[in-house]
Amino acid sequence: METNLDYTSMSSNRIEEIKNFAQGINFERIGIAHCITFSREAEILKQYFSKYFDVYTVGCKHGKMKKGALMGGTSGRVLCNPAGQADYLNKKGSQLNISMGLCVGHDMIFSKASDGLVTNLFDKDFTNNNNPEQAMAEIYSQTR
Repeated sequence: METNLDYTSMSSNRIEEIKNFAQGINFERIGIAHCITFSREAEILKQYFSKYFDVYTVGCKHGKMKKGALMGGTSGRVLCNPAGQADYLNKKGSQLNISMGLCVGHDMIFSKASDGLVTNLFDKDFTNNNNPEQAMAEIYSQTR
């Protein structure tokens, strides 16, 4: 059985590792599920991966579900739809999905609903400029 060690390298960045892994196991279709805050980054990533794969992107507001319609009331606020993101990418036949900046909980729903493998590129972290490692450093400093 092949492992990620066959396709990854400590000299590659995470994006290159995702590409190498997907190529190594002969994937042809990649999906990118992203928070709309990261639409620009998702487009850049799509352009990069499109050199190697068929790539599909879907923002978190996919389906434009309105809070009022779903929960009653008159709110026109559009809700995030991680299960809808997964459904969209499932219908496109994506074999590997990249979760990019989805909220806690939404990333879990997306992963559970995805037919393809899911990897995370980066996490949303409101207080640390999307760098959860900083939160670890803060917790570590509090425990010393």
